[in-house]
Amino acid sequence: MYNPFPACLLAGTSTTMKDLFTLETTDDLQRLKAAWEGVLKRLGPEVPSAWFERFIRPLKPVSFEGGVAIVNVPGKFVLEWVRERYVATIASMLSDELGRPVVVELRTEPREKAKAEAQNVPPSRLAVSTEEPSFRPSEKFSFDSFVVGQSNRLALAGARAVASEPGAKYNPLFIYGPSGLGKTHLLHSIAREILNVNPRFPLVYVSAQQFAEEFVTSLQNNRIEQFRRSQRAVGVWLVDDIQFVAGKDKTQEEIFHTFNYLHSLGKQIVLTSDRPPRDLYLMDERLRSRFEAGLVADIQMPDTETRCAILLSKAAHERVELDHAVAMYLAENVPGNIRVLEGALTKAVAHASVEDRPLSMEIARAMVEQYYRAGVMEKPAFDQIVGAVSKHFKISSDEIKGTSRKAPIVHARHIAVYITREITGDSWKHIGGLFGDRDHTSMMHGYQKISEMMHHDKDLRAQIKMLIRNLYPEN
Repeated sequence: MYNPFPACLLAGTSTTMKDLFTLETTDDLQRLKAAWEGVLKRLGPEVPSAWFERFIRPLKPVSFEGGVAIVNVPGKFVLEWVRERYVATIASMLSDELGRPVVVELRTEPREKAKAEAQNVPPSRLAVSTEEPSFRPSEKFSFDSFVVGQSNRLALAGARAVASEPGAKYNPLFIYGPSGLGKTHLLHSIAREILNVNPRFPLVYVSAQQFAEEFVTSLQNNRIEQFRRSQRAVGVWLVDDIQFVAGKDKTQEEIFHTFNYLHSLGKQIVLTSDRPPRDLYLMDERLRSRFEAGLVADIQMPDTETRCAILLSKAAHERVELDHAVAMYLAENVPGNIRVLEGALTKAVAHASVEDRPLSMEIARAMVEQYYRAGVMEKPAFDQIVGAVSKHFKISSDEIKGTSRKAPIVHARHIAVYITREITGDSWKHIGGLFGDRDHTSMMHGYQKISEMMHHDKDLRAQIKMLIRNLYPEN
């Protein structure tokens, strides 16, 4: 007579019904894992090797029940990527390997478990470099030392998100704003946060100027492939001052292909500039559109309260006693960006040290009068700018501000638009109003035309730089 229960259960051994089903579940999981290895072997030749190591290799089958295979995925970005491109193929291959229909269900892996398992992965399986990155972020730059205010809140939030989960969202992250307001600080902070978690994480920090110079050198020395590997074999690509490659066609082409390569693999890209992508007129339109595809966040000139907080933070970091009233006085009376403001604090501390007494309001006032009162220049008024252009080109101010379409007058008008924008940084709408309520697009066209002409005409570039220098030496 057939007995549905094993003899061991009837004999009173220690094996229980729960143990039996556990054994059956274990057998199913073992069969799934064996089938999974077969899937990897079949899928390998069909998937680019970089994609395979980045997206397919980290997948982990964890259970198989009722024809459903549960596969753990390290992060939401990888989950969406695999689901869109390969989950149907994986399910089909698994069905072939197991000889029965299989449904694949992807689930994000708990962060702590993923981190623990990653530490046990053999070095040959890792898609990251085994060497520590050559770039080391500055000790003075971190998220903790970055003073947040209304002027930089969005940029900081984007940077933190990128550092906590590179490639998962805000890719690319494009941060823009005037010089000296903290863009480089955020790039270094991102790098620091990532390297604190994994000192061997493959990241590159490069200024656009450095990228251009190394690219040209690699072409001259026939080492372009080595250069490309240095920029592309990374998990995070940090590029500072991208505006410096505007007008450099070959360098832009290289950045375009590097950007596409990294972005297609889900690698994190962070760029900074002194202006938004739409204002990078000498930049290839393909690049500008890609820069705007993620999060574009600006950093503006901080308000007085934030400037005061920045001074107090710097003083605390350098263990300098700074009274709140003194910090507020410096914040209100020292013009310029954060670098200028921090430089003023350094001068005040030096004065106090020389006089061997605490940094007081008296010392702060004397320092401001000596270094910042007499030398501070107000930005030239619009009429001054037009007057300077009028004098240089011997065309009346009224004609420059008028509606004449004669070529010499239009040329002078465009130069006045360019200089006004460079010195004041006013919006196109405001500048259009200054020129007789002209449409903002005509102002943008004039600026772009002069920018392009300056790129090819050294004499014109020298003339305009001289005009700007005479009008506003501090620019």
